[in-house]
Amino acid sequence: MARYDVIILGGGLVGLTLALSLTAHGVRCAVIDPAAPDAGLAPGFDGRVSAIASASWKMLDAIGVGKHLQGKGCPIERIWVSDGLEPGALDFVPPEGDGPMGIMFENRETRVALAKAALEASDLVRYQPDRAVTVERSLDRVDITLESGAQTSGALLVAAEGRNSPTRESAGIRIAKWNYDHVAMVAAIDHEVPHANTAYEIFYPGGPFALLPMLPGTRSAVVWTVPTKHAPAMQAIGERGWLAEAQKRIGGFLGEISLAAPRASYPLGFHHAARITDTRLALAGDAAHGIHPIAGQGLNLGFRDVAALTEVIVEGMRMGLDPGDAQLLERYQRWRGLDALSVSIAMDGLVRLFDVPGKTASAVRRFGLGAVQKLSPLKNRFMAEARGESGALPRLLIGEMV
Repeated sequence: MARYDVIILGGGLVGLTLALSLTAHGVRCAVIDPAAPDAGLAPGFDGRVSAIASASWKMLDAIGVGKHLQGKGCPIERIWVSDGLEPGALDFVPPEGDGPMGIMFENRETRVALAKAALEASDLVRYQPDRAVTVERSLDRVDITLESGAQTSGALLVAAEGRNSPTRESAGIRIAKWNYDHVAMVAAIDHEVPHANTAYEIFYPGGPFALLPMLPGTRSAVVWTVPTKHAPAMQAIGERGWLAEAQKRIGGFLGEISLAAPRASYPLGFHHAARITDTRLALAGDAAHGIHPIAGQGLNLGFRDVAALTEVIVEGMRMGLDPGDAQLLERYQRWRGLDALSVSIAMDGLVRLFDVPGKTASAVRRFGLGAVQKLSPLKNRFMAEARGESGALPRLLIGEMV
């Protein structure tokens, strides 16, 4: 039976990042993932992009992933937030010398970079494609039998399986969950006027319309939130009609636009686990929390889980504790539980605030945006959140190994 310090269920963006982070610190890890190793790595834009906050980028760079992403994304040097196309927008521009607030990458590019880094990590073991058939967690160990017949054991099990984590369910961990009455339509557009490395978040009563810079120049990703009742019609509309509707929301400030990739869509929801630990178990990423993509913080929340859990495990092992020790899991729960809940509630409130129709609500929102724009301390707080630099930061998020 193969024995590891940590066994991670799920080899997606968060699961594989955690494995690389732990392995870089000498922690013996295994990743069990049912997806084929080349799944999601094929060329072509699948509609998914993520803004990797500057703090998250420091971690990826520190653990050897950053070098595989160089030149693959677009720095976010400005964030523009407005209530429709009305005046009174909130304009975030970092001070000169501070660097970008984040970098926009296609999820595929991030997956490719993680896969390359995993091949370089000689001590990282990946059971893929494979899945856990039986999982037994006791007070002193975790034992797993895989579909392939392989048997593994470890000190800690980490569930990074995504929103519908079966491990979370089997542990009896309850979640607060609801669906938004919205569907996100995603695509990429080419436009006549360069985006100047700017991310635009334009709020409409029917849902936010985001334009995210994909590469420096004239290509942006679109994340267009529409009411669920309007989604079938918008999904069925032809390319010309879709572009015309998109242009209405953009207001023409990017000039002529054209589709650069196939359109896709997915429903939106919220969930948050009542706790993120159990006996020799920790949850990370979407297994622990899922939020609206309104501010692009979902993946960064998962990366904050990775950085905190790595620090807790590595420091604990240096003191002679095993990675699944209850004291270490309690520290992880305290560190990540409140921060993730605070961000989740804030994002949910933002969605609901900007979804209120009517001129009065719009006027109040524009007043609020204008006030934040003028108040430097408040504006700086928002910029720190965008960078992922608020709260008690794990060392990886400032670019230091533990």
